Amino acid sequence: MNRARFVFGACILAVAVGAAALRLPRLAERPMHGDEANQAYKAGLKLFEEGVYLYDTGDHHGPSLYYLTQPILALSGARTFAETTESEYRLLPVLFGIGLVLLLWPLGAGLGRAATVVAAVLTALSPAMVFYSRYYIQETLLVFFTLATILAVWRYTRTGRPAWLLLAGGCVGLLHATKETWVLHAAAMAGASSLAWLWRRWREGPAAPASPRVHVKVGHVAAAALLAIAVVFVLYSSPTFHASAGERSSACLANPRGPIDSVLAYYSYFFRAGGAGMHDHPWYWYVGMLVWSRDGQWPGWARVWDLVSHGRVLAGLNWSEGLIVGLAAIGFVASLRRKTPPDAEAPLLRFFAFYTLLLVAIYSAIPYKTPWCVLTFLDGMIVLAGVGVVAFARGLMASGMPSKANAFIFTLIVFLVVQLGFQAYRTSYTYAADRRNPYVYAHTSTDCINMVKRVEALAAASPKGRGLLVRVVTDDYWPLPWYLRTFPNVGWGDAPDPPDADILILAPETQDWADAHLHGKYVKLGAEGLRPEVFVCMYVEESLWNAFVKEKGGRAAP
Repeated sequence: MNRARFVFGACILAVAVGAAALRLPRLAERPMHGDEANQAYKAGLKLFEEGVYLYDTGDHHGPSLYYLTQPILALSGARTFAETTESEYRLLPVLFGIGLVLLLWPLGAGLGRAATVVAAVLTALSPAMVFYSRYYIQETLLVFFTLATILAVWRYTRTGRPAWLLLAGGCVGLLHATKETWVLHAAAMAGASSLAWLWRRWREGPAAPASPRVHVKVGHVAAAALLAIAVVFVLYSSPTFHASAGERSSACLANPRGPIDSVLAYYSYFFRAGGAGMHDHPWYWYVGMLVWSRDGQWPGWARVWDLVSHGRVLAGLNWSEGLIVGLAAIGFVASLRRKTPPDAEAPLLRFFAFYTLLLVAIYSAIPYKTPWCVLTFLDGMIVLAGVGVVAFARGLMASGMPSKANAFIFTLIVFLVVQLGFQAYRTSYTYAADRRNPYVYAHTSTDCINMVKRVEALAAASPKGRGLLVRVVTDDYWPLPWYLRTFPNVGWGDAPDPPDADILILAPETQDWADAHLHGKYVKLGAEGLRPEVFVCMYVEESLWNAFVKEKGGRAAP
């Protein structure tokens, strides 16, 4: 290994260590989002404790997240879902977030080493990348498997080794088993490959030197396709895990219909993409969020002008990854030029340029938007931003100002580190559950946490302890299954008649039933918010409430 390659590898490893240092601390501190709680319920209760998870075509994603979490839960020492913690679940996306930095290492031969190091730094420090690498949802895995697929296919076209194409097949299978939106990535990859080829034919002509490619063998493609299908079949068929004498052993496939359901699920997702109430946002929502968010949202063009004209731009909490977006635009233009850096490959740069552009267009065109989806094309923007920094520096050096170019590069990198690192810390730690943070979306409220603490205090005052009976009567109850996981007697469903629970948590729509059945028997503690615009009412059986108040030294209910 020559010195340049050694330094390059050392830089990537150092950046990966920095990425880990920014992602790993205080994983259990932020309240569990409702979606995180839903995923943890499936991975922890359904798969880890009960031994089987069945794919639901209606409202959930693929099983890769749950199965990949099992080794972490097994090593944690937990024996049941109730014993698991937030940290164990969130550790998985953290590892994949760090993996995104390391995946850039083998891409260095095609992107150029300098551009790759810059891209690694941006991946490590991007506030969105850091924030959602600590979120127990599918997005980080989806981005990782997408980048791994691109890497594997590119390496196969350069070496002809079937192992790379098999790796690509495995990654495609994992993409399918991660989230249904992978088809958008597949479409963008296919479109980018075609556009890159057409661009080369138009700009350079058919006589242009061919890029390093090998003849694609049908047998290799078939083997990769079979591996992808095998991964999908096994994971969606729900391999089960049965506990026996304290040990877990793999067993049969519990849901042979699962692979078919994974395809039928696109029917429901197609209609959901057309817009769904609170998740319906304008086309510029993603890019606006990246360029500038003030107090958690894009202020709009009229508001921007008002803030600028009155000198109030810095008022409120401001967030921006606009530097990445701007550098990505420079990298996009540089990738389409005939002359590219000597250590980079034009076809790969052009692929990333068109791939990122297509993904931005696709996700922007879909009315249904959630902020974590921004990771899907932000990763491509980061790669292009690395190319943009190098292109800008080369332009300065070509102008006859090498010393100024060096000073600019150094200053820009320092600014990137300080600006993005500061924002990444604020988004993931200081304002990790604050609605003024643009990446906090429909998050669990402090009311919910306080309500759960009240349930725990009531259990402490009850002779039943945590064995008291809690009934939750509402269709929209997440993240309560996570926070009530240590209570073995929790009922979910219709209100009992007559009421028999020690604690009732009711939807506001049940008020008429509550007035008719609970008066004189239960004490109403008022409405609590689970998430924005989602409320429940808590009722406590009168004798339990009196015991609780007496223990606290207060006055019992009349």
